Amino acid sequence: MKRIVCLGDSLTSGHGIGTAAAFPALLHQRVRRAGFPYEVVNAGVSRATSADARARLDRALEGDVRILIVALGANDGLRGVPVAQVTANLGHIIEVAQKRGIAVLLCGMEALPIHGWAYTAAFHQAYVDLAARYKVPLVPFILLDIITNRSMMQADRAHPNAEGARAIADVIWPYLERMLKTPMASSA
Repeated sequence: MKRIVCLGDSLTSGHGIGTAAAFPALLHQRVRRAGFPYEVVNAGVSRATSADARARLDRALEGDVRILIVALGANDGLRGVPVAQVTANLGHIIEVAQKRGIAVLLCGMEALPIHGWAYTAAFHQAYVDLAARYKVPLVPFILLDIITNRSMMQADRAHPNAEGARAIADVIWPYLERMLKTPMASSA
């Protein structure tokens, strides 16, 4: 079966809510309801950075992967990983996928200003630049209207609850649906 792989961290893996309530499972339901013959694979690992995901990329891309959803960077931003390093890791992931004929959907992440406003601004801009450089769609920050809404967040205020995961799926779905309708992703 054709696959859509969600490569990410705890926001993807379903930390605290389980994989069945995480946004990849919810996207899988939408994909199937819309009649697309794909399975959505959750390749999220809690605490993962872009470097961690880069190291496990080959495993994540096993099988007939047609679309790669890249939802990485939250942990890089929290740890203050240099923006150039995050950009290089994400660029490598996108390049590997594109060389294999896999369409990429990049999810923007934001860095809290705990490492200074210049870092936060550069971190934000890195996603815009990557999307432009590799000509991939960019989903705005997937927690934009979620992280400040207590009813959508777990008690740790860092991870979405089941309602928040549904909201993330709502943000990603229009971009994914468009991609599923393109010849690259749907060709046999």
